[in-house]
Amino acid sequence: MGDFVAAIDQGTTSTRCMIFDHSGAVVGSEQLEHDQIYPRPGWVEHDPSQIWARVGQVVSGALLAAGITKKDLAAVGVTNQRETTVLWDRHSGKPVHNAIVWQDTRTDSLCRELSEDGGQDRFRQTTGLPIATYFSGPKIRWLLDNVPGLRAQAEAGDVLFGNIDTWLIWNLTGGPDGGVHVTDVTNASRTMLMDLKTLDWDDEALSAIGVPRAMLPEIRSSSSSLGTCKDFLGGVEVAGDLGDQQAALFGQACYQPGEAKNTYGTGNFLVLNTGSSPVPSKAGLITGVGYRIGDEPASYMLEGSIAITGALVQWLRDNLGIIKTSGDIEQLAASVEDNGGVYFVPAFSGLFAPYWRSDARGALVGLTRYATAAHIARAALEATAWQSREVIDAMAADSGVTLRSLKVDGGMVHNELLMQFQADVAGVPVVRPKVAETTSLGAAYAAGLAVGFWKSTDELVSQWSQDKTWEPSMAASDRDQRYRMWKKAVTRTFDWVE
Repeated sequence: MGDFVAAIDQGTTSTRCMIFDHSGAVVGSEQLEHDQIYPRPGWVEHDPSQIWARVGQVVSGALLAAGITKKDLAAVGVTNQRETTVLWDRHSGKPVHNAIVWQDTRTDSLCRELSEDGGQDRFRQTTGLPIATYFSGPKIRWLLDNVPGLRAQAEAGDVLFGNIDTWLIWNLTGGPDGGVHVTDVTNASRTMLMDLKTLDWDDEALSAIGVPRAMLPEIRSSSSSLGTCKDFLGGVEVAGDLGDQQAALFGQACYQPGEAKNTYGTGNFLVLNTGSSPVPSKAGLITGVGYRIGDEPASYMLEGSIAITGALVQWLRDNLGIIKTSGDIEQLAASVEDNGGVYFVPAFSGLFAPYWRSDARGALVGLTRYATAAHIARAALEATAWQSREVIDAMAADSGVTLRSLKVDGGMVHNELLMQFQADVAGVPVVRPKVAETTSLGAAYAAGLAVGFWKSTDELVSQWSQDKTWEPSMAASDRDQRYRMWKKAVTRTFDWVE
């Protein structure tokens, strides 16, 4: 068996390959961005063929950086942006349309139509999800309705569906030449088509949304042998598959009920392990599968998904030009004492948890002549922390579990100003681990466990170590007053889209 495990981490804005040794340390990595395609307001697409090409490039780059070859790999794990929907021709391997990205809102009217019979929670009891533009099911239906001739091909089994994990694993294992058409329980639980208890596709949801079963992948465990790679990773076993947020939960070693992590990426995703049975949400969260190891029972989770956090920093950089690089925001925001009364609610794709309002749009409120670019930058960072606080409150309401500390990961956790503000407004210590790229680590852990590279989750828990902790220091009265203002700002975004 090789001495290393690789992880392919296919995210919303970039694709990365990271290679880990037995201690969980990174020995090589490579990352490349791909194009963001915006055909109309609210529409977001990716080119699946470009993403697949990036995978080949980052894998070669990471192996080169580590100074090893594919023969040194014990296994490879895949983790991915979830809900992003790819349909492709089984025979040619070519996508029939660009991928429709999770942030895309084109299925809004379809979701309203589906909600007419039974409301937004029509499928929640079975799937754990509200009806929302976010999930894959309505995106599949949109493609079947809008690409000529596609439905007949799908019903004949000639067109395949997958989230990005399925698309990559199918290509890694041979594509049109014997590619394995699988997904795992975590990705399947984000389609609005899977029954959380049986862990199989749900006929009622398939029929109501209008998705033929023939095009769906087989649902497997997150940590299990899925297939053998051909091509540039020829001979290496694909043995891990997790949606990105569940991979981060796995990489943060949150294997006990009540353990939670918050990932700061394009959006923010706060995930709480709730143990071996699904906890229905009454407070606007999503119930899903956290992970499943081999034949063990699945572990379930509650998740609060926030659409726009790191993406707001990119927006300030690319659309407004008030910073040159994303890293500049901390210095600009720190140049003022506070937000100057400015609140920024980034409802660019509507509001996700705990509101689920697709009619909301972004709002910058509290502006006066006093406000500067620095106040706007600070308000943008604070928006990330306030949105996370709302999800923490919802989790406590649903689970009855009070958060003792918050494990954090993702690109924004190196922003000290934000991490301190997060501790202040959440009122609990915020803990950053030594390996901040826990999404890739989680995919590697799942793959390594499946092939015996690591023996047990206990071994993985013993590897987890903290890098830094921020303690809350804001007075409760100050926190409550600012939170009240934030809530008021959020209401100003409602009912914008008619």
